[in-house]
Amino acid sequence: MKTQKQKNPAPSKIKFAPFAWQNLLPVPIIGVDEVGRGCLAGPVYAAAVIINSHNEHSCYSDSKTLTEKRREVLSKHIQQHHLWSIGFATIEEISRLNILHAALLAMKRAVEGLGVNKGHVIVDGNKKISDLPATFNQTTLIKGDLRATPVAAASIVAKVARDQWMAEQAQEFPVYQFEKHKGYSTALHKELIAEHGPCRLHRPTFRGVKEFLPQSINSSEQGSLF
Repeated sequence: MKTQKQKNPAPSKIKFAPFAWQNLLPVPIIGVDEVGRGCLAGPVYAAAVIINSHNEHSCYSDSKTLTEKRREVLSKHIQQHHLWSIGFATIEEISRLNILHAALLAMKRAVEGLGVNKGHVIVDGNKKISDLPATFNQTTLIKGDLRATPVAAASIVAKVARDQWMAEQAQEFPVYQFEKHKGYSTALHKELIAEHGPCRLHRPTFRGVKEFLPQSINSSEQGSLF
């Protein structure tokens, strides 16, 4: 008699246990998340949020599960009622450090922007932030944006800020339609890169960009974004 092989659940169906983030010490508790690691264009953004316990919002969730309009509403609410900060790493830093270390650098800058000198940082993912002072404890949390309110809030703020920045760049680079895909590796974006070649907002070390670099962009065009 044949035994049926048990299938692993699809990643989207995996349930992650709730996380008692309110019990962490020392305070304040800081949620940190990044956005834009997989993009072909633009900087990588991160946000850090300290939740005001008097205005805790149960509707904060992973930014990817929300509509664009809902994210914008919640981002305004977070900025009005909680302490928040945004950090980013430039395209040049992504090329020099690699995307993982650039994302961690953006997270570090976001935490520093809060203006606090101690706390407990919840980092979405499985990598701790390098070079934070020893007065900060760190907890890495897989799917933290679904399990901890401060991380969910950070994901929303970072996503809205980066999307808005990319949409603004469409005015200078209309042929790439950044307002539609925000620099992500969509079929449309890849088609437009193939048609027009990369611009200075594209990440020259990324597959999908570097193949088109020699005939379309040179090092003198890779100036600072900001």
